[in-house]
Amino acid sequence: MTVTPGQLALILVVAVAVPGALLGYRHWRKVQARRRRLQQVAAVAFDMMQDVLVPDGNEGHLHVDFLLLTGAGLLVVDLRDVPGMIFGGEYMDEWTVMDGVRRATFPNPLGSLYDRVAAVKLAAGKAPVDGRVVFSPRGRFPKGRPPRVSMLESLAEEFGAADRTLEPSPASAWQEEWAALKSVVQPSPHRRPH
Repeated sequence: MTVTPGQLALILVVAVAVPGALLGYRHWRKVQARRRRLQQVAAVAFDMMQDVLVPDGNEGHLHVDFLLLTGAGLLVVDLRDVPGMIFGGEYMDEWTVMDGVRRATFPNPLGSLYDRVAAVKLAAGKAPVDGRVVFSPRGRFPKGRPPRVSMLESLAEEFGAADRTLEPSPASAWQEEWAALKSVVQPSPHRRPH
């Protein structure tokens, strides 16, 4: 059986199109997952800043993934997308993640969260400031979560969804501090895909 030039061209088109379509689909799924994560973070915020540098009080700056204006004050969010089972504690230097046969460690994120919260408190004046390291649903804590660690899907339960139709807004008490904070932050060059 001989292959005609037309058949060969069709085979080549299929050989290129199928992997290209699969790669395009995978990219589309990643973009959709990022969009959902951003929507879940934004659901608790009356206003939000993303990927900003906050002055640390020592002539330096700290990168913050998200600063949220909530009805309870300001919230610093460090968003993590770590797949697998995560084992960590507040006072451990490193946390472990196991994903199938892969095992890896990463530095305890709480120390840097506490630094970010302190920097925001310094810039925000009287407003209450809280912070969370928030993990996407791809991660699980089978032995329990350390303090100040939340799962993305429970963030709205923990902080309440922002009802922007309420007048006056529950966040109006912190507008002055929020404006002061906005005036001192700057865009971060350390932007990460969330």
